[in-house]
Amino acid sequence: MIDWPYAPPQVDEYAGKTIALALTGASGMPYALRLLQCLLAAKVRVWLLYSQVAQIVAAQEMQLALPSRPADVANMLGQWFAAGRGQLQVFGRDEWFAPIASGSNPADAMVICPCTMGTLAAVAQGLSDNLIERAADVMLKEHKQLILVPRETPFSAIHLENMLKLARLGAVILPPNPGFYQQPDSVVQLVDYVVARILDHLGINNRLLPRWGAAEA
Repeated sequence: MIDWPYAPPQVDEYAGKTIALALTGASGMPYALRLLQCLLAAKVRVWLLYSQVAQIVAAQEMQLALPSRPADVANMLGQWFAAGRGQLQVFGRDEWFAPIASGSNPADAMVICPCTMGTLAAVAQGLSDNLIERAADVMLKEHKQLILVPRETPFSAIHLENMLKLARLGAVILPPNPGFYQQPDSVVQLVDYVVARILDHLGINNRLLPRWGAAEA
């Protein structure tokens, strides 16, 4: 496995909650894996989806070889992050019988992190060409929480229009823009800032970053 510089996360436990996490091919794989670690530490059940390009990005950014077989990914990441039995389920891109493909059995929330502009555009247009797009479409139509973490700069007018459309439909657009008021001195702290804000929107209490206005211990 790769060198992992992140400490065990300080999060409250939320057993019984199910979160779908989709990894697409934008830059920002450390955000996704740290978020996965935090969700599993919180005893949340995670339904993980990943694109083919996400495998390329994971190798480029983190020297992490994500296997093509979902079962192998579940075994590798489950052991790495000490997931409980059945806590982490990984689904293939065309696994249409996955629970998240139907509004009759959706997750409590879904996060696409990192989110490519192509994925964001597909979701904004209601496309369902793969399981990630279909799962996001289910979240919108069932009025479940959908969080998109778009990693691109600069944004074009098309990108912004797609984000505005999704925001009006109830999705949370959460670009990975860390704050600096906590005076970070490492990439780890910058990643944790963004992951903490995602967890906040999922309703998962965490202590990954100093809170604005909070008294120092």
